Amino acid sequence: MAGLNVSIAFLFLVVGVCQALRRLSKRLLSPGTYGCLVRELAGSLELCTSCLELRMLVEIGPWGGGFGPDVALTLLFFLFVVHGASFDGASANPTVSLQEFLLLESNLAATAAKLLAQGAGTGLGWAVTKLYWSWELTHFHLIQNLIASECSSSIHTSLHHAAFVEGTCSFVFHLVLLKLHRSHQMYWVPVLAATVTFLTYTARPFTGAFFNPALATVTTFHCSGNSFWDYVQVYWLGPLAGMLAALLLYQGNIPRLFKKNLLYSQKSKYRIPKARVAAHMEHDEPRRKRKGEKSNSEPHA
Repeated sequence: MAGLNVSIAFLFLVVGVCQALRRLSKRLLSPGTYGCLVRELAGSLELCTSCLELRMLVEIGPWGGGFGPDVALTLLFFLFVVHGASFDGASANPTVSLQEFLLLESNLAATAAKLLAQGAGTGLGWAVTKLYWSWELTHFHLIQNLIASECSSSIHTSLHHAAFVEGTCSFVFHLVLLKLHRSHQMYWVPVLAATVTFLTYTARPFTGAFFNPALATVTTFHCSGNSFWDYVQVYWLGPLAGMLAALLLYQGNIPRLFKKNLLYSQKSKYRIPKARVAAHMEHDEPRRKRKGEKSNSEPHA
């Protein structure tokens, strides 16, 4: 278990470094620069290193360390709880940033800056993790370096099914995110972490369960077995379609593209049907007449 302890120490070291970077940048930089660039870069770096290390444990752990995927899934849940508590509002996910843009919560310049920061953060996370693995601190990393040149695609099903799986994962993830958007952090962090863990457990045998275009690009696009366009369909277009479907189902419209609500009628939500109003008035009419007769019959001083 010494190798597992080293991996856990590395994961929490990265979390600590990224948290220090956030706090320092928050003091030195303007809120706009911090929110659009540094916060997303730090979150993407943290997410990428964590996912790469966990993926290595899932692939090598069962036969190289004697523990099953349940250990990695437990670590995944707790890491996403830590990420949710420490990300300070960063999404580290391009589809979430695009969702904020479509909801009119972010303008085009800010969204573009976030996407660039996420790409840079995941690229930096990949480089840091590769450097860490090259030190071969554990036998896991030694094995990982030996099989790195034989990297194969994470798509283990047909392209249409793979795109559907990634789109469904993105749909569920974004629907939960939208539902818990205004909830207290104490509630949405564990719920979102549990959702990600469940989706990863369910979809990993088919596509690796990324539902994050930036993370998938760094992790699997360079692997053999599928073309670049195949990866784009599965890991970019699939999650994007899932996000749009979740947004349309939750909102009934996409505010950035059109205002008309296609699914829900806001006016009829609180309106009383005319038939009920007429019946209610007919029922009250005799009562008002009786009250008027009674008041007229009272003696006047």
